[in-house]
Amino acid sequence: MAESNVSGPNTDWRANLDRLGLKVPEVVAPVAAYLPAVRSGAQVYTSGQLPFVAGELTAVGKVGAEVSVEEAVLAARWCALNALAAVHDLVGLDEVVRIVKVVGFVASAPGFTDQPLVINGASEFLGEVFGAAGAHARSAVGVFELPKNTPVEVELIAEVR
Repeated sequence: MAESNVSGPNTDWRANLDRLGLKVPEVVAPVAAYLPAVRSGAQVYTSGQLPFVAGELTAVGKVGAEVSVEEAVLAARWCALNALAAVHDLVGLDEVVRIVKVVGFVASAPGFTDQPLVINGASEFLGEVFGAAGAHARSAVGVFELPKNTPVEVELIAEVR
């Protein structure tokens, strides 16, 4: 059963990120008029996060044309890490009980229909970081354009203490 236990133990997310050779980055500055994350009750909602690393996008273009599935999967991982940075900046990742939902958008070339494979990059990453608490509901949506010509955008909802 995938219900949360708000009083349950913390996941050792720091050790898991260390094992992956990653650290929580600084929050990516909004590119428009919004907040990176907002808390409402026991939930944190992130804005859509792009695959920025050190201020640069990891890829640009449409998946299935200029961007390979493998590059897009990696971009989805970076998006998820940036979403975690937004959660961490707002409440701290120690407060995360579980990841509830992920929504992923994939800028898709005509005929490209493997959006779920791309967003697996984010989903599998969240599982690597939070274990069973990283399992979540999800949508993977193909779109024609995304901001900054990025191939992937990911947002998430986290349950927190």
